[in-house]
Amino acid sequence: MAATTTPPATAPTATKGAKSAKGAPAARGSRSGRIRSSKLAVNAVLLLVSVLYIVPLLWMLLASVNAHASFKLSLPDPFTLDNFGKILNVDTTFRPMLNGLILCGGATFLCVVLSILAAYPLSRYRSRLRKPFLYTILFSTGLPITAVMIPVYSMFVQVNLIDSMAGTTLFLAASSLPFGIWLMKNFMDGVPIVLEEAARIDGAGSMQVLWRVVLPLMWPGVTVVTIFTFIGMWGNFFVPFILLLDPSKLPASVSVFNFLSAHDQTQYGQLSAFSIIYSIPVVVLYLLLARKLGGGFALGGALKG
Repeated sequence: MAATTTPPATAPTATKGAKSAKGAPAARGSRSGRIRSSKLAVNAVLLLVSVLYIVPLLWMLLASVNAHASFKLSLPDPFTLDNFGKILNVDTTFRPMLNGLILCGGATFLCVVLSILAAYPLSRYRSRLRKPFLYTILFSTGLPITAVMIPVYSMFVQVNLIDSMAGTTLFLAASSLPFGIWLMKNFMDGVPIVLEEAARIDGAGSMQVLWRVVLPLMWPGVTVVTIFTFIGMWGNFFVPFILLLDPSKLPASVSVFNFLSAHDQTQYGQLSAFSIIYSIPVVVLYLLLARKLGGGFALGGALKG
């Protein structure tokens, strides 16, 4: 009886392995190509968005030193600093800037302090009304200010607060309060309650725990709320324009309207120079508070020991 030999079964397997080995680099190459093309597309979109932001800033810088500035983007011809010289006076720049600092600075201080006091019980205590109140705050953050200005104006007239710096400051603080409370509460949730319990064991009261334990650990959050609140108020045109009547009380956000004209008489050079000076307080505030943002929440070593 003749012996039969079976062919090796590993040959097809080896052939398949060779095919898969050849196909793997091709698959990886196509996948890396798709990833590279998607990155290029994303970078192109981001570059386009950056250009859309940079071009207006570049126009503002060039027009401020251009003697014949227009709405078109062009190099200064000739170069001049007369635009700054014409606006650097009490009536045009200094008084409106001071009014804006008083209004926005006072309203920001009130908003931050009240946001801290309101966010603390919302973050630490549980109640049936907690969620409805939070949803009401969330709804209030999206309410357009133009929707309430007519009844607010009528109320200010009845209580004799129209054309009042104090009344306008209070309304600016109140209109920014929902946003401040919502942000402050989220930041306060990140502070461990264990630290408060330890302070209460040592005899600290509620306000002592808030000001000496919670706030030092959430300064970055307070800084964020301060910057966002001040920027929102600093650029607010509608509220002071409606509630303030005396031109000597108007802030810079309203006085910039004086440079505009409907008859092609807009002073673009002076408008650009004023815009640069108008942006200085926001930049200075950010530079002063930026170091608070980089530190993060100092909770790493607080729970040890």
